Amino acid sequence: MNKTSSVYLPAKAVCDRYQITDRTLDRWLADPAMEFPRPMRVNNRRYFADAALVRWERKRITAIAAA
Repeated sequence: MNKTSSVYLPAKAVCDRYQITDRTLDRWLADPAMEFPRPMRVNNRRYFADAALVRWERKRITAIAAA
């Protein structure tokens, strides 16, 4: 049996990862051009799938390299 587990990061960890403030994270989420991954909400707290963040990072790197 192949077991896969999803890793979810709280908003604070996402802010730390990108060295941004919580307000900047809110702006990224409000900006459709950023295409930032949507969080899952649990008890009004935001959790982001690590795999979605990695995909977003790779997409951004590819877009920057192509420019």
